[in-house]
Amino acid sequence: MPTSALHVARTGLEAQDARMRVIANNLANIGTTGFKRDRADFATLAYQEQRIAGQQSTGQTAFAVGLNLGTGVQIQGTTRIETQGTLNGTGNSLDLALDGPGYFQVELPPGGQIAFTRAGNFTLSVEGQLITSQGYAVQPPVQVPQGAQSISIAPDGTISAVTAQDPAPVQLGQLTLASFVNPAGLRAIGDNFLIETAASGPAEIGLAGENGRGQVRQGMLEGSNVNVVEELVEMIEAQRAYEINSKMVSAVDEMLRNANQTL
Repeated sequence: MPTSALHVARTGLEAQDARMRVIANNLANIGTTGFKRDRADFATLAYQEQRIAGQQSTGQTAFAVGLNLGTGVQIQGTTRIETQGTLNGTGNSLDLALDGPGYFQVELPPGGQIAFTRAGNFTLSVEGQLITSQGYAVQPPVQVPQGAQSISIAPDGTISAVTAQDPAPVQLGQLTLASFVNPAGLRAIGDNFLIETAASGPAEIGLAGENGRGQVRQGMLEGSNVNVVEELVEMIEAQRAYEINSKMVSAVDEMLRNANQTL
């Protein structure tokens, strides 16, 4: 019995360590553009059934309750919380935020895989193409002519520019957004990028503001949705749970030591 309790306490320590790692990552990315916080989800391990409720105890009676001994806990997965972060004004015409659901599309080298992001801190390449800070092309591609004096991006993603030769705005293209049936199923690969999986379903491409997609806000960036107070409360809870499981390990160890001395 003590050995089994030691194993159960060990699973508790491992679970709270994983929970603390998730919290640490959330807090580390509090200033990351478009970051979505994660939540650690847990599930019980298999139970050891030593007696089943309803099982015959005598010829005429049955047990009213069973005897099930748990074997611990395991981390079931991490859920990305998709609530929107605060939209912060920057004054930069190439900074874009999404006010509502949806993702920008980015082409990753070398194979041209499409990744998705909420981070709209874009810039222009030397050729005038709209790119990310890593140099990846935003899709669909938009080419800004040299000498463009101002760039305006409408809430529906329409991009226009004014040049010195033509004072009238010239439409350059229109951004489209991706949406998913289950955005929490997207796989994070780093650099603020997500890729689709079988759990997320295929990307549904469309215009901003249509079919539930958000609108594009020029000159703004979406902050992370991490709440410092909530994360600190979670951290304290995880710390207390870790301490309790540590005390359980110490208690079981003392029980075993006493048993060995007695024998």
